[in-house]
Amino acid sequence: MKALVLAAGEGTRLRPLTERCPKPMLPVGHKPLLEHIVDWLRRSSVQDIAINLHYLPETITRYFGDGSAFGVRITYSHEDPILGSAGAAWKLSAFLDQPFLVVYGDLLLDVDLAALVDHHRRTAAAVTIGLKRTDDPSSNGMVDMDAAGRVLGFVEKPKSGTYRGELANAGIYVVQPEIVERIPPQRFYDFGHDLFPALLSDKVPIHATLLNGYLLDIGTPEAYRQAQDDLSRGLVRSG
Repeated sequence: MKALVLAAGEGTRLRPLTERCPKPMLPVGHKPLLEHIVDWLRRSSVQDIAINLHYLPETITRYFGDGSAFGVRITYSHEDPILGSAGAAWKLSAFLDQPFLVVYGDLLLDVDLAALVDHHRRTAAAVTIGLKRTDDPSSNGMVDMDAAGRVLGFVEKPKSGTYRGELANAGIYVVQPEIVERIPPQRFYDFGHDLFPALLSDKVPIHATLLNGYLLDIGTPEAYRQAQDDLSRGLVRSG
């Protein structure tokens, strides 16, 4: 399996930390967040990785090179203008020629990828979304599904107290390569806001399953501090 790591964003919510450093390269413990993701992919037997770039791209390319020093093979995709999460997959369509993983580049994680991939294969879904539990739906993209795990709809950051569910989009997907053909070319297009609703409208099967393991979205200063603390407490592997 190949992977697409989304690393093009500017990380505006983490300024001033990201004024001179792209968010995926912020240090968590003794190494950049993106290196934690690459290590997790390698441990999960994913060695062919594409990384999309836009903001301060040389910071990432200088550090990782071709990936060989980290036990992987890295392909870079430079975007100008930025294309969004699904637009990034469109630009890499030649690389993404098999079922592939999408991972957001601001995640500190150590989840069971094999279980997610197994669920995807068993259900024959076009897309399988990894889910996380949350007690704050108003800050997350919430996912509604039936008892078999088939996605019925999405509720983006519902107002506090208006949504009873607890399962949110975790920013990890397994995607069939033919789905990339549905992404409009050369324009900003997002998985969650654009592609997934379009697939549901066309009755294309999307499934979702709760991820097993540790996952934290490092999108705010508070979450960044929590990541440092969780790592120091041994709640997530660092190698």
